[in-house]
Amino acid sequence: MGKTSKDKRDIYYRRAKEEGWRARSAFKLLQIDNECHILDGVNKAVDLCAAPGSWSQVLSRRLNENYKKALETGNATPPKIVAVDLQAMAPIEGVIQIQGDITNINTAKQIISHFDNEQADLVVCDGAPDVTGLHDMDIYIQSQLLLAALNITTHILRKGGTFVAKIFRAKDVTLLYAQLKIFFPYVYCTKPSSSRNSSIEAFVVCKDYSPPEGYEPHMLNPLLTHEPCDFNELTGVNRVIVPFVVCGDLSQPDSDTCYPLDFEGKEYTYHEPVQAPIAPPYEEALSLLEDRDTDFRRFDVNVVVDNLNSMTIADFKKQAKQKNKETNENKVTKLQDSKNDDNNEDILGLDQLMSAQLSNESDNKDNTT
Repeated sequence: MGKTSKDKRDIYYRRAKEEGWRARSAFKLLQIDNECHILDGVNKAVDLCAAPGSWSQVLSRRLNENYKKALETGNATPPKIVAVDLQAMAPIEGVIQIQGDITNINTAKQIISHFDNEQADLVVCDGAPDVTGLHDMDIYIQSQLLLAALNITTHILRKGGTFVAKIFRAKDVTLLYAQLKIFFPYVYCTKPSSSRNSSIEAFVVCKDYSPPEGYEPHMLNPLLTHEPCDFNELTGVNRVIVPFVVCGDLSQPDSDTCYPLDFEGKEYTYHEPVQAPIAPPYEEALSLLEDRDTDFRRFDVNVVVDNLNSMTIADFKKQAKQKNKETNENKVTKLQDSKNDDNNEDILGLDQLMSAQLSNESDNKDNTT
């Protein structure tokens, strides 16, 4: 939770601090549970990308409530929660922490070992990359993070279990939905009210884990395990691999490289666009530049605008031209006044010089006499 004024105005930011949650994201999981009932009957849960731990706090509180209710009706097993993240986080009572990589098979083995070699009832993932501001790049990285979470989930989630993860909604999000539908017959997309409307984040709720018949979970991608793999060992549904096709030849120019205009000995010749824009946004700006009284390209044009709220754009442009015209006229007037003052000073100095010369001549005559 940040310290900006925007965070301080956020009701969930304040409520999280008041109720003892580590982050406002705790309300997202609570609201998802209220709508989709993902925590009902859950005894073993895994929190992927857990730092700073707000979702682990929610799991600890709700699973302990489930345990107390189960004790009232008969024998019950104490809940177990495993939190995984690359970053270390402060301890949480009743939560086992693993500092590891969710793309590594050893992490999955550690999780299962804490469940006495049994699988989890629920896997949640609120992880997201450090956004760069390049939306296409951020969406792609988030989708890869979700697939990594899904990959480790296939190792640790029991059949019939539930998977919840953050997703960035984009034009290609249906591809992710299709990949999730392979393993879960019920896939939902939720947007908690505690998730800001300005954010493109949402959450997928996948229920009733049912892997395809004959599917064996694996992490044979050499980019993730740094180990060689033999895809010939895969059979059946495990052998489906989406090919990656490179279009073009390596000897062709690179689209990311800047080449000189005269490339490969060919003299550069400018060509007009095949189709010019029909209504370019800069058309009005070009029309304004035709009036040389107002040149908006100049950095020293100062315009004082009164009652801006009640003015239209046309009035603003008209007033800008008038102000600029008055400024130029004042400059011309001041320049002329300055020249007149210089002339007056020169004339005054000449008169004084002539009177002094005449006085000297009269004194010389008197001395001679």
